[in-house]
Formats: sequence, structure tokens, C-alpha cells
Amino acid sequence: MKIPMSPPDYLGLFKKLTSEPELNFNQLISLISQKILGPVTEKGKYEHWDKLRHLQPPEGFSTEAWWFAIKFARKAIYKTIPFADKYGKPMFFATPDIVLQKLHTIDRKVGNPAPVLNSEMRDSYLVRSFMEEATTSSQLEGASTTRKVAKEMLQTGRKPRDKSEQMIFNNYKAMQFVQEIKDEKITVSSILELHRILTEKTLDDPDTAGKLRGPDDDIHVWDNSDGALLHTPPNSVELKHRLQKLCDFGNATEDDDGFFIHPVVRAILLHFVLAYDHPFVDGNGRTARALFYWSMARQGYSLMGFISISKILKEASSHYARAFLYTETDENDVTYFVLHQLDVILKAIDALYEYLDKKAQERNAAEKLLQVNQALHEKINYRQMALIRHALKHPDAHYQISVHRQSHNISYQTARTDLLVLESLGLLVRRQIGKAFIFVAPEDLKARLEKVK
Repeated sequence: MKIPMSPPDYLGLFKKLTSEPELNFNQLISLISQKILGPVTEKGKYEHWDKLRHLQPPEGFSTEAWWFAIKFARKAIYKTIPFADKYGKPMFFATPDIVLQKLHTIDRKVGNPAPVLNSEMRDSYLVRSFMEEATTSSQLEGASTTRKVAKEMLQTGRKPRDKSEQMIFNNYKAMQFVQEIKDEKITVSSILELHRILTEKTLDDPDTAGKLRGPDDDIHVWDNSDGALLHTPPNSVELKHRLQKLCDFGNATEDDDGFFIHPVVRAILLHFVLAYDHPFVDGNGRTARALFYWSMARQGYSLMGFISISKILKEASSHYARAFLYTETDENDVTYFVLHQLDVILKAIDALYEYLDKKAQERNAAEKLLQVNQALHEKINYRQMALIRHALKHPDAHYQISVHRQSHNISYQTARTDLLVLESLGLLVRRQIGKAFIFVAPEDLKARLEKVK
């Protein structure tokens, strides 16, 4: 990955610009005023110098003068957060119009999660999301198992067969752990436990799971494609103190901060800072994303548990890394990362609602078919209806009690009853393989639906 060019030194640029006789200082002040009152950069975007230097500046100004005006305007709206980089320089973010617009859109889209949270299929949706996030978050960190194999492993409850499957299995358990502690304050101990869950049986040194890296751990973040050094985290002696500050910030309220930090921004900042600090030998990205989910859940954004940010990140992983680099190279301005994550969240929410719409259409189609036989329609529940809908599209599909149980987060007995009822109605055929039973969808399922009384 090409490392973005760092912006010109702000104070040095000021001295240079004010010493240029050809510069119309009144025009520069006017340009600065426009940026403070309006967008902080071209067309409302929040461009980094690495991109801005290739754009056409306003008439009569150099690119450097344009950047100075933009940077001056940004500094007027910066909010300093209680974190510093490895050199002790503070971190901050801004909330220009483009950030406020995206936050408003997120709030509007998650403002009424009733169709998901109050649905009888709520647990099924949540399990699906956990599986998706567990798989793609692990794939971001190098897991090579396919989604199909990962889903089969998680649904059947079989043990992982290799490191990739173990990573996914661990990530799934971590998502469940996040839900368990969502109403609790985060602590250093709970972050260490989260990391232990995420990395168990996947590290070269098993003893480092759930432990901070030490002075002998030479940690650097490299670009896998070209070997470029992307990031060197803070010294290990600072980690306990930095992690405690992270917890304090995650548990803080508006009164503690001294100014308002939007809940979504707070969760994103937690994500960024943990990834920046890189407190562990491995598993930092997964821990940072899991911490984001905890923060969202604790602050009342329940719908976030049903989306997968890693799925979106995986589609453009280079943008994820670049958002970190933009922040580091522009004086620790975390706004670049905030904007990137807001876009990711919006895409993930849209993907969830597209999935829900698709499933609603499929359910409606299945219900119309089932209504041909009203007696049958009244005998089966939504889980059985979902299975029949799947079976209609996949003749000869096989179903197991353990898979049905895992898919809907129900007890073994409930899952067993679901399948046995469908068998008794003639809609599934039971077969035995070894000591286990499987249930097979017959090819003439549609005809059988119409005949059942």
C-alpha cells in the first residue's frame, strides 16, 4: 500500500504564506471564513492532503493556501479526546456537516428496530449476524475457511478442524460474550477476557492469549501486499495505563467528557484507539471490532448486533487501512477514520434491511403456498415454515436437529419436536446415518403440502 503523503507543516505553511507578497491576504481570510461557515473542504468532503493536492484549488489560490484555509477551519471545530499518540501528541476529531449528516441517517435508520427486535425470528436473525461477523472478521485477519464451511461448523456445533476454523469459532463465542456483558461497564479484565476468547488455540504462543504484549514483543503492522511498514504502536510499558483510559472513555457519559460525543462516534473512537495501541501480540483488529459492538449495545443501539461491519470492511480492506494512515499522517485527526466507519455502518444497515426485505418476500410466498391448506398453516410455527421455504427451493436438502437448534437459538428438545412434527405431517423423511438421524426434504414437497390434512 502506498503511504499517503503527510500534509505540509501548519505553522510552517502559515509563515510561508504570510511572507508571500503576491498572496492577497484579505482573500485568504475570506476563504478561511467560507470554510468555517460552510464545508471544511471541497464539496463537503473531508479530503486528506494526499488527495487534495491533486485537485483544482479555488481561483487565485495555490493548493497550499487552499489546504491552509481548510486546516484552519477544521482546527476551529476539533474536539480533543483523552488519548495521545506514541509521541504524546493529542488525538482529536471534528463533526463537520458530512459527519452530522451520516450520524443523522444512522439514527433515523436504527430509530425503529421493532421489525427486527420484536420479530418472532429475532434470535434467528441474531445468530445469522453473529455467524457472518465471526466469519468475515476472521477472514480479515487471514482465516481461509469459506462462509459455507464456517456456517456448517457453527450450526452443527462440531469442533474446529484447523486454525482458520478456530478463529471463526472463537469470534462467534466473542460476539455472544459481548451480548452477555453489554449492560456492564467495560474493564481491563473484560477486554483481556474478550481477547482470550478471540485468540484461544490460534496463537503461536498460547500463553499470550488474554495477555498484554511485553517489552520483548517487537510489534509492527506491515502491509501484506508489499511489505511496507504501516504502523508502530506505543511502547508496551504504557499499555496498562492506556487500556484503563480506554475503559474510562468507553464507560463515560456526556458529563464526564465535558462536551457531547455522539454514541456512534464514541464506539468508533474505541475501535480506533484499541487498534492504534495494538496492546496484544495478535488479534487486535478482532478485539477492536468486538469492542465497537459492546459500545453500541451498551449505548442502546440494539440493532447494531444484527449487522456485520467486517463483511463490508472485507469488501474494501485497503480503505480500512488507509483511514488509519490518514489519521496518523494528519496530526492524529481521527475524523478520517470516523467518516470511513460511518460509511461502513450505513452500508451494513442497508444490507440488513435488504436481507429482511428478501426474507419477508420469501415468507409471503411460502405463506401463500401454505394457505392452500389452512389446517397445515395453523399447525406449524415460523421455524418450520422457514425450513419448508428452504426445502421448496432445495429438493433433497438434509436437516439435522443440531443445525436447526443452532440456527434458531432454541433448545434441543424444541428443535427435535419441530422436525418430528414435519416428519409426522409427511413433509420430511427421516433417515439414519450411523447413530444420527437426518431429515430429508422430498422432491414432491409441494404436492405433499397440498394433500396434508
